[in-house]
Amino acid sequence: MLTFEWIIGLLLAAVALSALARRIKVPYPTFLALGGVLLTLLPWAPTWALEPKLALALFVAPVLLDAAFDTSLRDLRNNWLPVSTLVVVAVGVTTAAVAVVAHWLRPDMPWAVAIALGAIVAPPDAAAATAILRQVNLPYRIQKILEGESLLNDASALLIYRVAVGLVAAEHMKIREFVPSITIALVGSLAAGFLFAQVWMMITRRITEAPSAIITQFGGTFMVWIIAEHLGLSGILTIIAYAITISRTAPARTSARLRVSSYAVWETVVFVLNVLAFMLIGLQLRPIWSGLDDEVRWKYCSFAAAILAVVILARILWVMPYGALLRTLKTRNLLPAHVVDAVPTLKRGFIVSWCGMRGIVTLAAAFALPEWFPYRDLILLTAFAVVFGSLVIQGLTLRPLILALNFADDDPVGREAAHARGVVFRAALDEIDADPSEEAEILRLEYRAVLLRAENDPDGGLTSRELPSDPLRRRAIAAARQALLNLRRTEAIGDDAFHLVEEELDRAELSVEA
Repeated sequence: MLTFEWIIGLLLAAVALSALARRIKVPYPTFLALGGVLLTLLPWAPTWALEPKLALALFVAPVLLDAAFDTSLRDLRNNWLPVSTLVVVAVGVTTAAVAVVAHWLRPDMPWAVAIALGAIVAPPDAAAATAILRQVNLPYRIQKILEGESLLNDASALLIYRVAVGLVAAEHMKIREFVPSITIALVGSLAAGFLFAQVWMMITRRITEAPSAIITQFGGTFMVWIIAEHLGLSGILTIIAYAITISRTAPARTSARLRVSSYAVWETVVFVLNVLAFMLIGLQLRPIWSGLDDEVRWKYCSFAAAILAVVILARILWVMPYGALLRTLKTRNLLPAHVVDAVPTLKRGFIVSWCGMRGIVTLAAAFALPEWFPYRDLILLTAFAVVFGSLVIQGLTLRPLILALNFADDDPVGREAAHARGVVFRAALDEIDADPSEEAEILRLEYRAVLLRAENDPDGGLTSRELPSDPLRRRAIAAARQALLNLRRTEAIGDDAFHLVEEELDRAELSVEA
């Protein structure tokens, strides 16, 4: 009963902290990290144990699937150069820098352990940056670059992490012996994710009841991760391929009622998982912290502070010279035409370099280390310090910094959504154009008014007066939805505009059932 009371209390406290974060416009993970620190200091806090192997599956798999489901392949392809350099080079540079400094500070720390620590703290978190980016006027390209990075950098960092932990477990093995298995894991994970998605869609095609469908969504996510790990594949890459494959077909075969319900549940679960990750890590740190004497505490804190500084500086020292190099090549006309648009300005480069807050993946990876892993307590404390420090230092200053730099954007999502509304309303009109009934004529007049407003107002969408309430209107909405799917399939619009208009059509479809 006491455990249940603590869980309820922690969740309610997290809701209050999240509301406060929104009010003062800071990322809610910052306050969750603060709550984790407070739990560490409370002597009467409970002691909860979680199986380390469960951490990545429980915390990372659903969060990653939620992010991958909304990923735009078009935007990833258009920004492949900056995203790939951040995913591969920035993660690699950060991992190497952290490993070098950690080994220098603790010479007795094996290199494989130092590399594992570097991989744990290397990947920035999407939730913190997104919470801020939605509040400010930031260029669309920067948002897409950061979202693409946050999706894929987990895969590159955890791949290094997996190799490092494997090297510690098998001390006589060398890294070159892992290369063939890594290559197989990379290719096999992508193929397995695509295959799992196809099979799962066939199995769940007839499940239309919302509770059953949502339960199978979560069950499928965890099953895919567990099977991938048992097969020696990358759970991260498998989940990404699985989610992206499903997201291409799910809108066409999912009812509005099911989609609205599942989106709400997934958003809630992702929030709860963030809460549990921060709180559980805080509770794990309490016995570690209380068991250290003052001298060792000082050494641990100094080590963690040094690693935090390296993590922040390593990203800046990669992103800023990278941008300067591209700008130099651009002025000398040495860049291909398709790369010129990806060259960042000084202001944009600095914002990208400052969006380095760490979060749930770092916490889960640290917690997932086996109990026997060398320096596990130090790594856990350091990982939490890096998450907390980056959320406070960067998270609290990012919004004022963006506002001070005064970015301007031409709202490509608004323009694409306006174009999509025009297309889908014309499709709705065409669907009922041949109907001679008086009801059809009334509906045509309504939709012509909607179409006129949609073309003149980028923010214009369906209102309650234009919601369908009979089979004729239902036909019109079905035709509009098909037109919207075609726009996305041909990449005439991106996923952000697609989901925006899809939500409007979902509200229309739900009104029919009401």
